[in-house]
Amino acid sequence: MKSRLVLTALAAAFAGSVIAGAKPDQVDRLDGDLTPMGSERAGNADGTIPAWEGGITEPPAGYSPGDHHPDPFPGDEVMFAITGANVGEYEEFLSPGQIAMLKRYDTYRMDVYPSRRSASFPERTYEMTKKNGATGKIVADGEGVVNVAEGFPFPFPETPYELMWNHKLKYKGTGGFRYNNQVAPTADGKYTAVKLREELLGLYYEEGNTLADVNNILLYFYQVVESPARLAGNVLLVHETLNQIEQFRQAWIYNPGQRRVRRAPNVAYDNPGTASDGLRTNDMTDMFNGAMDRFNWEMKGKREMYVPYNSYKAHQEGLSYDDFVRPGHLNPDLMRYEKHRVWVFEGTLKDGQRHINSRRTFYLDEDSYQIVLIDHYDGRDELWRFSEAHGVNYYEVPTYWSTVEVHHDLQSGRYVAVGLDNNDDVNVFDQPGNPGDYTPQALRTRGRR
Repeated sequence: MKSRLVLTALAAAFAGSVIAGAKPDQVDRLDGDLTPMGSERAGNADGTIPAWEGGITEPPAGYSPGDHHPDPFPGDEVMFAITGANVGEYEEFLSPGQIAMLKRYDTYRMDVYPSRRSASFPERTYEMTKKNGATGKIVADGEGVVNVAEGFPFPFPETPYELMWNHKLKYKGTGGFRYNNQVAPTADGKYTAVKLREELLGLYYEEGNTLADVNNILLYFYQVVESPARLAGNVLLVHETLNQIEQFRQAWIYNPGQRRVRRAPNVAYDNPGTASDGLRTNDMTDMFNGAMDRFNWEMKGKREMYVPYNSYKAHQEGLSYDDFVRPGHLNPDLMRYEKHRVWVFEGTLKDGQRHINSRRTFYLDEDSYQIVLIDHYDGRDELWRFSEAHGVNYYEVPTYWSTVEVHHDLQSGRYVAVGLDNNDDVNVFDQPGNPGDYTPQALRTRGRR
């Protein structure tokens, strides 16, 4: 097997201050009081959060790869609902964004179910995470990592940078495709669905690869709009870099009307996401991606919260957009919330930097390192937007990842929901392409088909 340590030359290329270091003296904890991912193995004191016992390790009976994932907990019932009328009883377990949603919409509620710590990952991920815990370091003022491969880089997180890198490098398969369809309803619930087909290639996850093998590319991302007709054929290609100080994200677009490929330097930070009506920014894709350098970051600790989890009702096959869309929010009947421990950290805009958010608070699930909630603040430091990621365990992989993301504008009453694939092929994780398929030259050829 190739050496997993990054070459000295690559380490030099990732020059910058080292913010965090490896913890070789703690790796045995991943077989003890901590899970293989680094979360607390034990449940909480009152038993409302159970111990982690491996997560989902086998698909439910009758499941076949390619199916939409059936609910592995079909017998679970709602324990109670949180509404605007009783929100005061539960505020200690909610974020400001959740509280604002409950107070704004009489039709909005959070159905709370028994907590199921379903997150799990391949044994190879656990093995490599343990090795990373002994060697991994953050460099380049938070924008780079070294001495890690394949698994979570930081199973003993102490800084926002370590947490965000765990989120970015969570195992999502070596490559495949998904339908990431979205709706952006008006305040009264009218919408036009946008069908988005996306391909991903992540060489970081290929067995035996080191950072030297991926050439600083975290992810190759290809997105084509299939409908509506006025947008169909528009293509976005992104080379997402690991160290965005060494090499900024590279992006290109193909416009079928012009039949040409152009560089797209604005596919970053707070520029609007594809066909989102400005309701989500590029760095809100997968809740957060890209560079962290415009913000100062602060740890807020860990707390117990009611968060979206095991959202198999929202993931089920055959639901229509009309089943989901309601004025102001998605249909609460399709959403599931559970109590989990989450890491909380915050980014505050640096003096002299530009971004539409002056501050953002992130809530990250301890078991999966999936960002599950975000509170976004405007230039007056007033709560502006609120984001949720409704996730499931894709148990054929396995990996825990979002199935539907929702980004709410609390001031306008609008939102954008992304990931509504209920009538399309489900995510594919094990069909990696070739890096040669994701070049600007290949984009020109593919866009003209």
